[in-house]
Amino acid sequence: MKTVKSSNGFLGLSSEIKSKNKVLVIPFGLENTVSYEGGTKMAPKKIIKASHQVELFDDELKKEPYRKFNLKTLKEEKIKKNLGQALEQLTRIINKTLNLKYFPIILGGEHSITPAIIKSFKKNYSKLTIIQIDAHADLRNQYLGNKNSHACAMRRCLDFKNVNIIGIGIRNICKEEFEFVKRNKERIKIFWSKGFSKKNITTIKNLVKNKNVYLTFDVDGFDSSLMPATGTPEPGGLFWNDTLDILKSIFKNSNVIGADINELAPKQNLHACDFLTAKLIYKMLSYKFAS
Repeated sequence: MKTVKSSNGFLGLSSEIKSKNKVLVIPFGLENTVSYEGGTKMAPKKIIKASHQVELFDDELKKEPYRKFNLKTLKEEKIKKNLGQALEQLTRIINKTLNLKYFPIILGGEHSITPAIIKSFKKNYSKLTIIQIDAHADLRNQYLGNKNSHACAMRRCLDFKNVNIIGIGIRNICKEEFEFVKRNKERIKIFWSKGFSKKNITTIKNLVKNKNVYLTFDVDGFDSSLMPATGTPEPGGLFWNDTLDILKSIFKNSNVIGADINELAPKQNLHACDFLTAKLIYKMLSYKFAS
């Protein structure tokens, strides 16, 4: 697995920090089944570039969290054109990453990457909880004839019997998905964006307490005023401080084993969304290793 120089990788550090906490940032800009607006193939490069502008001192934690983990960034591979082959390619990368005991952060790319990642993780855990922050349920069995579409990502994760899902910020769902959730309440918990409150964070905390959690963050989980650079921006979403409260509670109360950030579709001369995504990733790593 080839990595880039620290100065060219995520955060643009001058050198690696020697730490037993090993983190691998994995760029995988898959763009194959996106709908409405495209651009996800450019997301990893834009996120990494923006991360060089992120302040390394965290005013909330009162420290420089990057000193608590050894950060490497994988050299981005050429992604296979065939969707099935591309997903198999990603699974192989994650297999190697887990064998080397890295904490993986995957930079998508469209949301169809998540089941390919979970395919690796599910072998190592008897039970696995996925926290999905997203505007959409992504629970269709197929979309436009494709079962591996980004609109089916969470449904494909549930094909693995030891996986359950907690969806947060959902506010766009079709009838098929709504009926599927009703039939599978033991495996799917949804916290709708409308009316989300501190009480919901407490409930989520209790649901994930001491559990192994994988975090998948679709940036359209943010309100469209904050995150217009995504394929299907949705109003009525999460804002920055509320999101941090959710993440802080999850990282504090569960064992987060990895994460992906997906569906950023960078727009020319709109750097704020790239920067927001980069800072979000640094906050996740900070809560994991330096909180």
